[in-house]
Amino acid sequence: MREDLIGANLRQLRQSSGLSLSAAAELTGVSKAMLGQIERGESSPTIATLWKITRGFHLPLTALIESASCEKGPCGSLAFPDSLSVTPVFPFDPGFRSETFMVKLQPNQSHASLAHDQGVTEEVLVQQGALELRVGTDWQRVSRGAGVRFRADQPHEYRAGPDGAAFFNTMHYPPPLIAPVDGAATDPAET
Repeated sequence: MREDLIGANLRQLRQSSGLSLSAAAELTGVSKAMLGQIERGESSPTIATLWKITRGFHLPLTALIESASCEKGPCGSLAFPDSLSVTPVFPFDPGFRSETFMVKLQPNQSHASLAHDQGVTEEVLVQQGALELRVGTDWQRVSRGAGVRFRADQPHEYRAGPDGAAFFNTMHYPPPLIAPVDGAATDPAET
């Protein structure tokens, strides 16, 4: 994982918002100690922790995991122990209000996701294997070559079959509905 890059991005986001570690912890639901460890590159955060941080700051995931040099294409994968691997394909694009990842799950592996911000939708297009997808309480099977779009502002879960799964995952973000950390209206596209 790219702990140094993630840590530097988190520190820059927090400081540009004028937040202390304590205030950022309250905003994100991630402990002050954990945020400090991430900023110093001393911790390998889980994908769930990264999502909590980006949700607290109302930012796309690539705001934490990409550098400016990655704007024209992917900069590498992030593999999370006992979870999934994520490769940014298209970083957040303010015009489209979306970001796209290639996600890989090992055979019979699952990943549960908390609800994203209100109005966020996801599109999943399976490239290899098959995927079972739970949105809310409903499960559906998504076979190779098939896709599904769903509201991601509710808990959801991905589960690979016995051959594993690889799929494109596009996150679509609505215009901002809530005030950001500094109280002024903001748009993830302007970050």
